[in-house]
Amino acid sequence: MRHQKKRRIMLPKGRREALIRGLAQSLVLHEQIKTTEARAKVLKGFVDKLINHAKKEDKVSAIRSVNEHLYDKNAAKKLIEVIATRYTDKTSGYTKTIKAGCRAGDSAPMVIVKLT
Repeated sequence: MRHQKKRRIMLPKGRREALIRGLAQSLVLHEQIKTTEARAKVLKGFVDKLINHAKKEDKVSAIRSVNEHLYDKNAAKKLIEVIATRYTDKTSGYTKTIKAGCRAGDSAPMVIVKLT
């Protein structure tokens, strides 16, 4: 059985959601970020779903659903106008993770997350 096998970041629900939204916004704006491996695994699924929302035929509902998940209107605009149009032929696999060694302070495994 797969009870409680979901990828987790050990933070309270509100802080965890804010962290993922902030990471997603940074990834959309800069198209590349450096973060821990655990956060990147959670971020990957979140960003894939966001890009799929942005690719909807109905642009009004696409804008509304993307604005629900991102803090910045500029990030939402870039996601819909630039990034979603780049991936019209793909259905998934929009992000790529590259190992980047370990963090000096606590030896947490770090990765670079890029939009492909």
